[in-house]
Amino acid sequence: MAEPGSTLDVYNSGGLHTVREDEEDMATPDVKDAGMKIEMAREVYKAYGDFEEAPTKLEIFTWYLYSMCSYFIQAVLIPIVFPLFISEIRSHGNIPNESFKNSRGLTCYLREMDLFHGLTNSTIHVNGSAFSPFEWTSISWGVGLIIAFPILGFIAKHLDHGQNQQLIAITATAIGAVFCLPSGVFKTKWIFPLYIAAIVAAYTVCTAFHTRHLGRMIRGFTGHPLRKRQFPHRRGVASWLSIHATSAGCLGAAVISTFTYHMLYPSEKFIGLWIVCIFSGLKWLVGIFHVFFANRPAAITSLSFIPSGTPHVLSVFKYPHAIGSIFGVFLASFSTMCIFAGAVLHAIGELCLTPQHLLHLWLLYFLVPLLTLPLLQPLQKFLKADAVKMQLLGLLLSVTTAGFGFYYQLKNWSRGHIMFFAALQSTAAGLLHAFGRILVLDCSPCGKEGAFSVWYSWMRESGTCLGFAVATAIPGMIGKSLGTAFVVGVVAILVLIFGNISSIGGAKAAGHLIEESVRGSPVHGLDSTEMRKPIQLETP
Repeated sequence: MAEPGSTLDVYNSGGLHTVREDEEDMATPDVKDAGMKIEMAREVYKAYGDFEEAPTKLEIFTWYLYSMCSYFIQAVLIPIVFPLFISEIRSHGNIPNESFKNSRGLTCYLREMDLFHGLTNSTIHVNGSAFSPFEWTSISWGVGLIIAFPILGFIAKHLDHGQNQQLIAITATAIGAVFCLPSGVFKTKWIFPLYIAAIVAAYTVCTAFHTRHLGRMIRGFTGHPLRKRQFPHRRGVASWLSIHATSAGCLGAAVISTFTYHMLYPSEKFIGLWIVCIFSGLKWLVGIFHVFFANRPAAITSLSFIPSGTPHVLSVFKYPHAIGSIFGVFLASFSTMCIFAGAVLHAIGELCLTPQHLLHLWLLYFLVPLLTLPLLQPLQKFLKADAVKMQLLGLLLSVTTAGFGFYYQLKNWSRGHIMFFAALQSTAAGLLHAFGRILVLDCSPCGKEGAFSVWYSWMRESGTCLGFAVATAIPGMIGKSLGTAFVVGVVAILVLIFGNISSIGGAKAAGHLIEESVRGSPVHGLDSTEMRKPIQLETP
């Protein structure tokens, strides 16, 4: 019989494990409590140090998917489909497919010339003023950018410091896609500015979200901040992501341009182009799947704690490298669209390019970057070229195309020359698009990617709109459009070279780089001297 104070008696008396556990608690450290502390430290590390998890393969794939489902909007839908759509509102009879010789001695067909004149003739009359479908599209495009400007200023803070980034992207994508669907319900020119403006505003917001997400994914791959010797890793990751996304976008643009061509030649072109718009809206809507895998909310900084002295969206003006990079994006977008629109109009109206060859031109322009951009990435790695140097390469190619076109404006370009320079210019446009946003993100401080992305999105779209307006306002004068594009391209080169803009300098000013001698936490803002103030509202 055991004594009453024995351990066995304690077990049998209903006080299960009480004594034994008390003894073990006194003799053994609480491992569970230590694990909880580690987990809590990790959460603080993520929330206050802007730590980013590396993106999954599915997240990257859906980010590429959105590029494929949206890039065509500013490359095909607005500058090509909508002007054609508006031009079909006019009344025209059955035109015979007869040929004639134009002033250059080239064989042209009446149907193609009727299409060209329908796009360029001033058939829309408003209060004594007359506008062509191209000019009507340009005005609507500009109205959309005006509408987008205050919206972007409002969402900039929410992209960086809110928790509803996904809701913003879903709403903008849904609104833009919905406005594509009823575009052919009312056969009147007055309704198209509403459609175009809504689509432009929605697309500009979506581009800001998409660009901001790229910045967060880059940080997830590379960490933050980096030492200077680690910066090539960030450069390689950013180039890899942006180049493949641009290639996917070009593939999507090629699909829509091919579909547009096939819908141009049924007996009822208006219905055919309406089908293109419906398909475009549905395709854009498919890209919304990206949003569900792009859950990268901001750090747990309440919006009410953010100082209201300087609007968050204006913080970009504190970083000269960022201002120069965004202005370079504006100039590059203007130049590439001015060359594209002016050259296509010249090929149709002056060189009488047949519809089949026009399709080949579009396909070549949109598909060549799928081959050239990935091939240029090893060259970039070999030359250790940053985003500025790759943009300079794109601008040099673009200036070369504009210069040759301007010099030989009075000559009859052969199809071979047209296709060669189309391939050259498409590579230039792809480089400028892919590396323009990389440079802007290199100059964007941690936690301010949204504010910088809205400026990038709006300025890029503004440059594209202005380039389109200039090229289409003077059809038949290829020298003026290419000459303007040449001058703007040269100015962009001068801005990047003499503006003292560089990826390294921009990243250092934005706080992405630290000195080799700095010791402490690898997360910016978590060194021992700054632990008393965990929420960093301003990034040095």
